[in-house]
Amino acid sequence: MQKRMSMNEVMAVVLAGGKGSRLEPLTRDRAKPAVPFGGGYRIVDFALSNCINSGLRKMILLTQYKAISLDRHINNGWRKYFCSEMGEFIDVVPPQQRIDENWYKGTADAVYQNIYSIEKERPEEVLILAGDHIYKMDYEAMIAYHRKKKADLTVAALQVSREEAKAFGVMTVDSSQAIIGFDEKPEDPKCVPGEDNLCLASMGVYVFSARFLFEQLLKDANDPTSSNDFGKDIIPAIINDSRVFAYPFGDQNNQRQSYWRDVGTIDAYYEASMDLINVEPMLNMYDQDWPIRSFQVNLPPPKFVFNDAQGDETRVGMATDSIVCPGSVISGGKVRRSIVGAEVRINSYSEVEDSILFNRVNIGRNCKIRKAIIDKNVSIPDGTEIGYSLENDLCRGFTITDSGLVVIGKNDFVKN
Repeated sequence: MQKRMSMNEVMAVVLAGGKGSRLEPLTRDRAKPAVPFGGGYRIVDFALSNCINSGLRKMILLTQYKAISLDRHINNGWRKYFCSEMGEFIDVVPPQQRIDENWYKGTADAVYQNIYSIEKERPEEVLILAGDHIYKMDYEAMIAYHRKKKADLTVAALQVSREEAKAFGVMTVDSSQAIIGFDEKPEDPKCVPGEDNLCLASMGVYVFSARFLFEQLLKDANDPTSSNDFGKDIIPAIINDSRVFAYPFGDQNNQRQSYWRDVGTIDAYYEASMDLINVEPMLNMYDQDWPIRSFQVNLPPPKFVFNDAQGDETRVGMATDSIVCPGSVISGGKVRRSIVGAEVRINSYSEVEDSILFNRVNIGRNCKIRKAIIDKNVSIPDGTEIGYSLENDLCRGFTITDSGLVVIGKNDFVKN
């Protein structure tokens, strides 16, 4: 087994303060990184697991909006992995207003406002990443690449379609992978040479040499015309005079195409979630070499009860092509192609299809649920149908996406 290099001189900064407005109502009461994913996880668990698996033990999470759920999740599930006596830590840091009285004005400003916390650890490199993306990545390999290139900044890069590229920072590189052009969310993205429909997009994962980062943050903070953002301001300003390289991302663990998802919309979140129930999902959650960690409550196994109870062949507790989490009871209901969170109960004669149920959802008897996301603690009354008449669902105040997905927030349900 290849020996891993020391990560003692690297500090990770996780940007976890976005509103996530396009994920409402799921983000109505929680930050986007705290949104459940895959039944037993939160979105932020993927970035944090990547850090742990890459040997990083010094992290700060920069929070801002609706951070209570995220803060509780970190306290309950993540601090146990860090030994303070060894200089390890994971700190949740809200806006300190140490420099001024503003909240974070942009990604660069968020890091700048916490420059004191970073400087006092004296890192050689600072890894900056978003806490709201789904992927597996060995940051150690990226940091080794950064050091080999003697780079000031290294940007993780992923090929995306030209249409998708309009939502990203798009890079142009030379033969050495040096970045010679960077456009943030361009209307007319530049394609990779020789490709008509592929662009090189920034994943929002950066490795900075620490001293260089501090210099650029100070310069940006003193520029009154700047929007204080890495993609819009800092990277375009430094590519001509500094050593800035693209790091081609590859998922070494999955042995397939690189998997990375920005689950920034309800439909994107749903599609990424539903991929997990495929026979061979693109994201391998059962990879023992790259485990995804989270806070897991001590719960009993899921239970499936009733099979031809007293001759009633319709009262069968079963789930097919689904994920069912601990503590859940499928009590005479049927689940197909769905993700069922912890401590969910699906009662007799009910059917749940192509849906995502968060923790502690209760589905009453004789319900029919199709293509829906239901937030935690929601109780669906007996005989309710959701996803069969979008007109009725809209009248009841539910969120409905362009693809016809019905989303029910914690306090959205109105009885028929």
